Amino acid sequence: MSPESKKLFNIIILGISFMFIFTAFQTCGNIAQTVITNLNNTDFHGSGYTSMSIIYGVFSASNLVSPSVVAIVGPQLSMVVSGIFYSLYIAVFIQPATWAFYTASVFIGIAAAVLWTAQGNCLTVNSDENTIGRNSGVFWALLQSSLFFGNLYIYFAWQGKTHISESDRRTVFIALTVISLVGTVLFFLIRKQEDTKTPGEENSANEILGDSSSAQNKMTRAVAAFKKSIKLSFTKEILLLSVTTAYTGLVLTFFSGVYGTCIGAVNRFGSEEKSLIGLSGIFTGVGEILGGGLFGLLSKNNRFGRNPVVMLGVIVHFIAFYLIFFNMPNDAPIAPMEGTDDVAYMIPSKEVAIFCSFLLGLGDSCFNTQLLSILGFLYSEDSAPAFAIFKFVQSICAAVAYFYSNYFLLQWQLLIMVVVGFFGTITFFTVEWEAAAALVARGSDYSSI
Repeated sequence: MSPESKKLFNIIILGISFMFIFTAFQTCGNIAQTVITNLNNTDFHGSGYTSMSIIYGVFSASNLVSPSVVAIVGPQLSMVVSGIFYSLYIAVFIQPATWAFYTASVFIGIAAAVLWTAQGNCLTVNSDENTIGRNSGVFWALLQSSLFFGNLYIYFAWQGKTHISESDRRTVFIALTVISLVGTVLFFLIRKQEDTKTPGEENSANEILGDSSSAQNKMTRAVAAFKKSIKLSFTKEILLLSVTTAYTGLVLTFFSGVYGTCIGAVNRFGSEEKSLIGLSGIFTGVGEILGGGLFGLLSKNNRFGRNPVVMLGVIVHFIAFYLIFFNMPNDAPIAPMEGTDDVAYMIPSKEVAIFCSFLLGLGDSCFNTQLLSILGFLYSEDSAPAFAIFKFVQSICAAVAYFYSNYFLLQWQLLIMVVVGFFGTITFFTVEWEAAAALVARGSDYSSI
């Protein structure tokens, strides 16, 4: 197998592994609050929103040290261990206990930081400036296939159900735990690159080929990775991209947790309200897959760079927010177990609700594929610290959003996303224009990014 074929093979395996793990985790997140609402008359008193807030809060803090962990352990083993913790979190729902639920939330927050930092490193070392756009799109399309498969099962399994029984819950979460473990095992198929640098290493070939197994060498790499993360955090490009990244964190919270809860709380949807949560996730996944695949395949022929894709993303999202505002009752995110009979500015439409799910996924893929691409392009030599900062900002904003989702009406959640999305688009444009100018100055073809 040629080096280029091996790199593409690694990207595909990376995407498939994440697809399995996040088939389990994203489906879990999408139905967690609905399942927990059906448990709250028992001894269990947890909150899905609070759990996600803990996860993303710990996730954000852990990104400060995750480059050092990946530097010491290596990206492959880091992803394997992290995958195990994802599986344990999902397994908690088989027999929920409040203490276990929140403890697992802390551990998965740490695991998530390591997993995504290692993913960014793996994506970058298997790409170059000519393939980073394609590989980002391929990875994103495979990853977001997870939204399709898990939610398809939920749609059929919960068809016509207004209450989720103990048997229903156990069957779903046993299956999701097994699926997560399959994805974890697949990480072992990723083939090491002979020239792969671990985070924090210098460019020197002698250092790459040196005694990287010694404890002193590993500690040196860990400290260097930490210092690099702090240094990169204050660069102009990272600060500007942080606004865009913050927006993706808010949107992540909304489509992966809040919007499904809103749909499940609308009593006017009748007996289909719970199964519609699964259908919503399916169409979000279709939007993500379509966007990732389309922008990955077209990246080689895109002579205009990343800005048009991001512009498409923000327009699609603003249309979705507008329709959701008109279609969904304001109290839907915080409705009690009985749901809500309120009406917004139109009679709630299942078709409009599901169409908005598709738009949320499509717009999210526009932003994330281009952020992965520009980070891999700008920081090809410092991939792990750069992706750790990306996930730090995204996750802390997701944590904040999950926290206020417990209290804010729908209209205020939508308004926050509109404001941050507007400014995030402008800051992304600024960085992209500067990247394009630098590329032209180097004599490269701008369409290659």
